[in-house]
Amino acid sequence: MPKLLTERATILCPHGGQGTSIASAPYLTVQGAAVLVEGDTGVIAGCPFIQVPCVSYTLRSMGLNATTIMGKKAILDTDLQQTNTGLPLIIIETLFAEDASTPAPLPPGASSGDIPPELADTSEPTVLALPPVLAFNSVTLLPPSAVATFTAYHEHPLSWELKLLNTVAKTDVDLTGGLPPGATVVPAGGAWDDAALAVTLTLTAPFMAAMGITTVSPHSFYFTATTQRGISASAEVQLSVT
Repeated sequence: MPKLLTERATILCPHGGQGTSIASAPYLTVQGAAVLVEGDTGVIAGCPFIQVPCVSYTLRSMGLNATTIMGKKAILDTDLQQTNTGLPLIIIETLFAEDASTPAPLPPGASSGDIPPELADTSEPTVLALPPVLAFNSVTLLPPSAVATFTAYHEHPLSWELKLLNTVAKTDVDLTGGLPPGATVVPAGGAWDDAALAVTLTLTAPFMAAMGITTVSPHSFYFTATTQRGISASAEVQLSVT
Protein backbone atom coordinates (compact mmCIF):
# COMPACT_ATOMS: atom_id res chain seq x y z
CA MET A 1 0.00 0.00 0.00
CA PRO A 2 1.15 3.55 -0.57
CA LYS A 3 2.26 5.75 2.31
CA LEU A 4 1.09 9.16 3.37
CA LEU A 5 3.59 11.74 2.14
CA THR A 6 5.25 13.77 4.88
CA GLU A 7 7.44 16.85 4.97
CA ARG A 8 10.45 14.64 5.70
CA ALA A 9 10.18 12.64 2.48
CA THR A 10 13.14 12.77 0.14
CA ILE A 11 12.01 14.62 -2.98
CA LEU A 12 14.33 15.04 -5.96
CA CYS A 13 13.95 16.59 -9.39
CA PRO A 14 15.11 14.43 -12.34
CA HIS A 15 18.43 16.30 -12.35
CA GLY A 16 19.15 15.66 -8.67
CA GLY A 17 17.95 18.91 -7.09
CA GLN A 18 16.72 18.52 -3.50
CA GLY A 19 13.11 19.42 -2.66
CA THR A 20 11.89 20.81 0.65
CA SER A 21 8.13 20.60 1.24
CA ILE A 22 6.10 23.14 3.22
CA ALA A 23 3.17 21.68 5.19
CA SER A 24 0.16 24.02 5.30
CA ALA A 25 -1.98 21.85 7.60
CA PRO A 26 0.36 20.24 10.18
CA TYR A 27 -2.45 18.64 12.19
CA LEU A 28 -1.65 15.00 11.39
CA THR A 29 1.92 13.89 11.95
CA VAL A 30 3.94 10.71 11.49
CA GLN A 31 6.88 10.44 13.91
CA GLY A 32 6.71 14.20 14.30
CA ALA A 33 6.59 14.96 10.57
CA ALA A 34 3.51 16.70 9.17
CA VAL A 35 1.48 14.90 6.50
CA LEU A 36 1.26 16.88 3.26
CA VAL A 37 -2.02 17.81 1.58
CA GLU A 38 -3.12 18.94 -1.85
CA GLY A 39 -1.91 22.42 -2.65
CA ASP A 40 1.18 22.25 -0.43
CA THR A 41 4.25 23.59 -2.15
CA GLY A 42 7.95 22.96 -2.12
CA VAL A 43 11.19 24.53 -3.24
CA ILE A 44 13.99 22.76 -5.09
CA ALA A 45 17.60 23.65 -4.37
CA GLY A 46 20.69 22.65 -6.28
CA CYS A 47 19.17 21.67 -9.62
CA PRO A 48 22.23 21.54 -11.91
CA PHE A 49 20.23 22.02 -15.10
CA ILE A 50 20.77 25.77 -15.08
CA GLN A 51 19.33 26.39 -18.56
CA VAL A 52 15.77 25.39 -17.49
CA PRO A 53 16.10 24.73 -13.75
CA CYS A 54 13.64 22.93 -11.53
CA VAL A 55 12.92 25.38 -8.69
CA SER A 56 9.55 24.46 -7.17
CA TYR A 57 6.51 22.16 -7.11
CA THR A 58 2.89 22.13 -6.04
CA LEU A 59 1.49 18.84 -4.72
CA ARG A 60 -1.60 17.37 -6.35
CA SER A 61 -3.73 14.42 -5.27
CA MET A 62 -4.71 11.85 -7.89
CA GLY A 63 -7.87 11.17 -5.91
CA LEU A 64 -6.97 7.53 -5.22
CA ASN A 65 -7.51 7.71 -1.45
CA ALA A 66 -10.26 9.07 0.80
CA THR A 67 -8.10 10.55 3.55
CA THR A 68 -8.51 14.28 4.14
CA ILE A 69 -6.96 16.72 6.61
CA MET A 70 -8.92 19.88 7.38
CA GLY A 71 -10.94 19.28 4.23
CA LYS A 72 -7.91 18.84 1.95
CA LYS A 73 -6.91 15.57 0.31
CA ALA A 74 -3.88 13.88 1.83
CA ILE A 75 -1.04 13.20 -0.59
CA LEU A 76 0.27 9.68 -1.18
CA ASP A 77 3.89 8.92 -1.95
CA THR A 78 2.68 7.28 -5.17
CA ASP A 79 0.72 10.30 -6.46
CA LEU A 80 2.41 11.69 -9.56
CA GLN A 81 4.07 15.02 -8.76
CA GLN A 82 5.84 17.38 -11.13
CA THR A 83 8.34 20.21 -11.02
CA ASN A 84 7.52 23.71 -12.17
CA THR A 85 8.83 22.67 -15.61
CA GLY A 86 6.49 19.67 -15.80
CA LEU A 87 9.04 16.94 -15.10
CA PRO A 88 8.25 14.10 -12.67
CA LEU A 89 9.58 14.27 -9.13
CA ILE A 90 11.37 11.34 -7.52
CA ILE A 91 9.74 10.68 -4.13
CA ILE A 92 11.08 8.45 -1.35
CA GLU A 93 8.97 8.35 1.82
CA THR A 94 10.80 6.62 4.68
CA LEU A 95 8.25 7.23 7.45
CA PHE A 96 5.72 4.42 7.65
CA ALA A 97 2.05 5.37 7.56
CA GLU A 98 0.11 3.28 5.06
CA ASP A 99 -3.08 4.69 3.61
CA ALA A 100 -5.52 1.86 2.93
CA SER A 101 -8.47 4.17 2.30
CA THR A 102 -10.35 4.13 -0.98
CA PRO A 103 -12.06 7.01 -2.73
CA ALA A 104 -15.70 7.64 -1.89
CA PRO A 105 -18.10 6.59 -3.21
CA LEU A 106 -16.88 3.01 -3.43
CA PRO A 107 -17.50 1.04 -6.64
CA PRO A 108 -20.65 -1.17 -6.57
CA GLY A 109 -20.11 -4.32 -4.55
CA ALA A 110 -16.75 -3.22 -3.14
CA SER A 111 -15.83 -2.97 0.53
CA SER A 112 -13.46 -0.52 2.17
CA GLY A 113 -10.76 -3.21 2.26
CA ASP A 114 -10.90 -4.04 -1.44
CA ILE A 115 -7.98 -2.83 -3.53
CA PRO A 116 -8.40 -3.18 -7.30
CA PRO A 117 -5.42 -4.66 -9.18
CA GLU A 118 -4.55 -1.39 -10.88
CA LEU A 119 -4.09 0.33 -7.50
CA ALA A 120 -2.27 -2.60 -5.91
CA ASP A 121 0.35 -2.59 -8.67
CA THR A 122 3.28 -0.35 -7.69
CA SER A 123 5.62 -1.42 -10.50
CA GLU A 124 7.10 1.17 -12.83
CA PRO A 125 6.18 1.31 -16.50
CA THR A 126 8.86 0.42 -19.01
CA VAL A 127 9.77 3.53 -21.02
CA LEU A 128 12.26 3.89 -23.88
CA ALA A 129 13.26 6.67 -26.27
CA LEU A 130 14.97 6.08 -29.61
CA PRO A 131 17.24 7.47 -30.80
CA PRO A 132 18.48 9.04 -27.56
CA VAL A 133 20.38 11.76 -29.47
CA LEU A 134 19.42 13.84 -32.52
CA ALA A 135 21.52 16.42 -34.39
CA PHE A 136 20.59 19.28 -36.74
CA ASN A 137 22.71 21.71 -38.76
CA SER A 138 21.10 25.14 -38.94
CA VAL A 139 23.37 26.20 -41.83
CA THR A 140 22.66 23.33 -44.21
CA LEU A 141 19.16 22.78 -42.75
CA LEU A 142 19.90 19.06 -42.64
CA PRO A 143 18.38 16.69 -41.95
CA PRO A 144 15.10 18.00 -43.42
CA SER A 145 13.28 16.30 -40.55
CA ALA A 146 14.09 14.35 -37.40
CA VAL A 147 12.05 11.56 -35.85
CA ALA A 148 12.06 10.18 -32.31
CA THR A 149 9.91 7.35 -30.98
CA PHE A 150 8.88 6.95 -27.35
CA THR A 151 7.53 3.60 -26.17
CA ALA A 152 5.89 2.60 -22.90
CA TYR A 153 4.50 -0.61 -21.46
CA HIS A 154 2.46 -1.41 -18.36
CA GLU A 155 -0.54 -3.58 -17.54
CA HIS A 156 -2.39 -0.65 -15.95
CA PRO A 157 -1.71 2.44 -18.09
CA LEU A 158 -3.10 5.89 -17.43
CA SER A 159 -1.48 8.78 -19.30
CA TRP A 160 1.68 10.23 -20.82
CA GLU A 161 3.23 13.66 -21.35
CA LEU A 162 5.93 15.06 -23.61
CA LYS A 163 7.85 18.15 -22.54
CA LEU A 164 10.39 20.22 -24.47
CA LEU A 165 13.08 22.00 -22.49
CA ASN A 166 14.49 24.64 -24.83
CA THR A 167 17.93 25.36 -23.41
CA VAL A 168 18.48 28.44 -25.61
CA ALA A 169 15.18 30.23 -24.96
CA LYS A 170 15.22 28.74 -21.41
CA THR A 171 11.58 27.70 -21.62
CA ASP A 172 9.55 24.55 -21.08
CA VAL A 173 6.89 23.67 -23.65
CA ASP A 174 4.16 21.03 -23.48
CA LEU A 175 4.32 18.96 -26.69
CA THR A 176 1.76 16.35 -25.60
CA GLY A 177 -0.68 17.66 -28.18
CA GLY A 178 2.01 18.53 -30.70
CA LEU A 179 2.91 22.00 -31.91
CA PRO A 180 1.85 22.36 -35.58
CA PRO A 181 3.27 22.71 -38.08
CA GLY A 182 6.80 22.06 -36.88
CA ALA A 183 6.41 19.40 -34.16
CA THR A 184 4.01 16.58 -34.98
CA VAL A 185 3.08 14.04 -32.31
CA VAL A 186 1.28 10.80 -33.26
CA PRO A 187 -0.88 9.86 -31.47
CA ALA A 188 -1.32 13.15 -29.63
CA GLY A 189 -3.24 14.05 -26.50
CA GLY A 190 -1.71 12.04 -23.66
CA ALA A 191 -4.22 9.16 -23.50
CA TRP A 192 -2.69 5.77 -22.70
CA ASP A 193 -5.34 3.09 -23.11
CA ASP A 194 -3.49 -0.06 -24.23
CA ALA A 195 -0.65 -1.73 -22.34
CA ALA A 196 1.81 -1.09 -25.18
CA LEU A 197 2.20 2.50 -26.35
CA ALA A 198 4.29 4.08 -29.10
CA VAL A 199 4.40 7.85 -29.64
CA THR A 200 6.25 9.35 -32.60
CA LEU A 201 7.63 12.90 -32.61
CA THR A 202 8.54 14.44 -35.98
CA LEU A 203 10.42 17.75 -36.12
CA THR A 204 10.78 19.85 -39.27
CA ALA A 205 13.96 21.70 -40.24
CA PRO A 206 12.41 25.17 -39.71
CA PHE A 207 11.23 24.16 -36.23
CA MET A 208 14.67 22.87 -35.21
CA ALA A 209 16.40 25.94 -36.66
CA ALA A 210 14.10 28.23 -34.68
CA MET A 211 14.95 26.44 -31.43
CA GLY A 212 18.41 28.00 -31.41
CA ILE A 213 22.01 26.82 -31.53
CA THR A 214 22.93 24.73 -28.48
CA THR A 215 26.34 25.96 -27.36
CA VAL A 216 25.99 24.95 -23.70
CA SER A 217 23.49 22.11 -23.45
CA PRO A 218 21.30 20.26 -25.98
CA HIS A 219 17.57 20.72 -26.09
CA SER A 220 15.66 18.01 -24.22
CA PHE A 221 12.47 16.16 -25.09
CA TYR A 222 11.23 14.51 -21.89
CA PHE A 223 8.61 11.74 -22.16
CA THR A 224 6.82 10.55 -19.01
CA ALA A 225 4.37 7.65 -18.77
CA THR A 226 2.17 7.18 -15.69
CA THR A 227 0.24 4.17 -14.42
CA GLN A 228 -3.19 4.19 -12.75
CA ARG A 229 -1.43 3.92 -9.37
CA GLY A 230 0.49 7.11 -10.18
CA ILE A 231 3.86 5.44 -10.71
CA SER A 232 5.81 7.05 -13.54
CA ALA A 233 8.95 6.51 -15.58
CA SER A 234 10.62 8.75 -18.12
CA ALA A 235 12.93 8.71 -21.11
CA GLU A 236 14.77 11.58 -22.78
CA VAL A 237 15.81 12.51 -26.31
CA GLN A 238 18.38 15.26 -26.70
CA LEU A 239 18.70 17.50 -29.76
CA SER A 240 21.92 19.34 -30.61
CA VAL A 241 21.62 22.29 -33.01
CA THR A 242 24.81 23.58 -34.61
